[in-house]
Amino acid sequence: MKISEIHKKKKQVLSFEIFPPKEKELVNITDTLDVLAELKPDFISVTFGAGGSSNNNRTIETAKMIKKEYGIEPVVHLTCLCYDKNEIDEFVKVLEYEGIENILALRGDKREGVPVKNDFVHASDLISYLRSKTDLCIAGACYPEVHPSTQGKSRIEEVRNLRKKVKAGTDLLISQLFFDNDNFYRMLDECKIADINVPITPGIMPVTKASSINRMVNLCGAVMPENLKRIITRYENNEAGLFDAGMAYAINQIIDLLANDVDGIHLYTMNNAVLARRICDGIKNLI
Repeated sequence: MKISEIHKKKKQVLSFEIFPPKEKELVNITDTLDVLAELKPDFISVTFGAGGSSNNNRTIETAKMIKKEYGIEPVVHLTCLCYDKNEIDEFVKVLEYEGIENILALRGDKREGVPVKNDFVHASDLISYLRSKTDLCIAGACYPEVHPSTQGKSRIEEVRNLRKKVKAGTDLLISQLFFDNDNFYRMLDECKIADINVPITPGIMPVTKASSINRMVNLCGAVMPENLKRIITRYENNEAGLFDAGMAYAINQIIDLLANDVDGIHLYTMNNAVLARRICDGIKNLI
């Protein structure tokens, strides 16, 4: 089923993101998926590599497992910065053959040693191309603060680029991680003004390790609120304490978002089934 159809049937959806395991560890992802499936998500997205076939084959194999063995709709991330049109066509053919109906279309990041190709400069280029070639459901990414490549520029330009992405054929949007809900609500208001009317699901990543969250913040440009900074400073040398405090912060974020009638919750699980279960236990009667 297309994710766009699920959004039409449900007021608020629940979804998870995972990344494919290393090639020799593909079987081990079942331990994580067993738990995630018990939590009854509406879909699970699977990340995609920047170049080469090995990681991307694992993405497709993981997506097939999610659909065929767990009966959950997979969403396959599809990046374009390091691929040409022929390569994208081949990926789409495989997805369609396997009955996978949903793509999260992304530009992707530059990677050392992976050449950038010129067919797709922006995610909107990929979305427009996919829409002209396929009937797959296409999700896009949005940024409650700003995309790292547009930092220092105006919010107006950020929303203009997002509107271009939606006009190119995006069926729904999933946000990058953020820690201040007011930034997400501001983005929703800006989208309404810009006549962006597709479902927009907030993406939440709980803070569990100071080192990993700092890396992600630097990568995506998310703003760290002062109260979260204090939590990390207080518990950064207490692994169990930071995990508990991070879970509490994320659950409070999600409760506030759900109470404000967002279109769902997309949880960046980092393949941590314990994390996903803790979050879902905290909101089990809310969604």
